[in-house]
Amino acid sequence: MTDRPEFDSELFAKGLKVRREVLGAAHVDRSLQSANDFTAPMQKMVTEWCWGELWNRPGLDRRTRSFINLAMISALNRPNEVKLHVRGALNNGLTPEEIREVMMQVAVYCGVPAGLDSLKAAAEVLKEEGKLS
Repeated sequence: MTDRPEFDSELFAKGLKVRREVLGAAHVDRSLQSANDFTAPMQKMVTEWCWGELWNRPGLDRRTRSFINLAMISALNRPNEVKLHVRGALNNGLTPEEIREVMMQVAVYCGVPAGLDSLKAAAEVLKEEGKLS
């Protein structure tokens, strides 16, 4: 994968395991392999804090965390992240119908443009994954 010394910690390894399980090893490995001196600190922070600390906390299961992430990222109208986390949500057991409902809730509470953009991004992923015709 990578031999960057800054990626060599117990918390990074713990986060890397969860990050791969949720987002897929291919995506995560591409992100880490493309890390350079400028981007490596962000990869380290995201892997340790987000995936090592937060996603490993016992208070919520991964399915619930996926619901929350989809809602927040959609509310922020970040379609690229929506696509990534739709794949993660599918890996964590969400159905296409549940994902659609998140986007509809976002549209009502956060604005129709954010909901529509997120729904479109989700539909692209669901189609790629064979979950939509």
